[in-house]
Amino acid sequence: MNRRDFLTALAATTPALAVKGHGSAPKESGGSDSLGTVLPKRILGRTGEAVTMLGIGGYHTGWTAERDAMELVETAIEQGIRFFDTAHNYQDGESETRYGKYLVPKYRDHIFLMTKTAAGDGKSARKELETSLRRLNTDHLDLLQMHSLRDPADADSRIDNGVVDALLQARAEGKVRYIGFTGHSNPEAHLRMLERTRDTDPFDTCQMPVNAVDASYHSFSRQVIPRLRERNIGLLAMKTLADGRFFGLKTMPGRGVIWQSENPVIPGRISIRDALHFSWSLPVSVLITGAENASLVREKADFLRTFAGLSEEARAGLVARVADLAADGKVEYYKRPVGDA
Repeated sequence: MNRRDFLTALAATTPALAVKGHGSAPKESGGSDSLGTVLPKRILGRTGEAVTMLGIGGYHTGWTAERDAMELVETAIEQGIRFFDTAHNYQDGESETRYGKYLVPKYRDHIFLMTKTAAGDGKSARKELETSLRRLNTDHLDLLQMHSLRDPADADSRIDNGVVDALLQARAEGKVRYIGFTGHSNPEAHLRMLERTRDTDPFDTCQMPVNAVDASYHSFSRQVIPRLRERNIGLLAMKTLADGRFFGLKTMPGRGVIWQSENPVIPGRISIRDALHFSWSLPVSVLITGAENASLVREKADFLRTFAGLSEEARAGLVARVADLAADGKVEYYKRPVGDA
């Protein structure tokens, strides 16, 4: 199956995730809650949970200025976002601590809260979970994920050293409702994790890169999404703008310019709107965005409000525009084929 036909086949499964709005219209709709209007939702795989199609990534919440982090949380809620991501090791816990100060005390009953553990063994995973719960100021998580699988050997090691067992125990104890795994280095790591756990089938979710460049080289979408759909595992999309490498310039406080390109994906090849709409056109439950200030949150929320699907021709056209950038290792710099140092 060629690239175009493959992505078309994937996209055909996307409507099954939609949450029907009020009345009989089969459109994606978030409706409202006591906090206001909610962004459109999709079903998170086997969990049956209806989650907003846009989520906030906790990495940026941890390194931005504290005042901006507080405003970011409030703006996300006001814009109708109800899914929040973070991880135990983001900024040595600062991301979780900020959620524990500004998000959880006011909004815990209205949000879907997720964190991640990069622990290499079960005992450490349990210890990290307890620390995360304390930082986040909550007695349970909606989702705990095994963080950042590097390669198949890493997947094997974490299974053999009891990390999956620790996540299952936490779920059985009610400290987490659902469990999953993440990674952006290579799809083979995800495939190994799925293969090794086929008999027990423990995972509710999986997080990985989903973007128009990924589709042409060492592709998570082409290799992993079909396996997730077979097992009804909810897909969380990250790196939808390749960690900022879609742009011609990327800077970070204290580090200056960390990426500069004379041939940027945005706006040279496609727009931000195109890039996000491409990811939402695939069977993604939540697109997790890295936003370090309120204006970026509003921008992404507006892009979701205008999303009405993409045609086969539009999807193929976006992939074709960026295909020559896929294999140079610069845009998706985080990918590491198995065997590479």
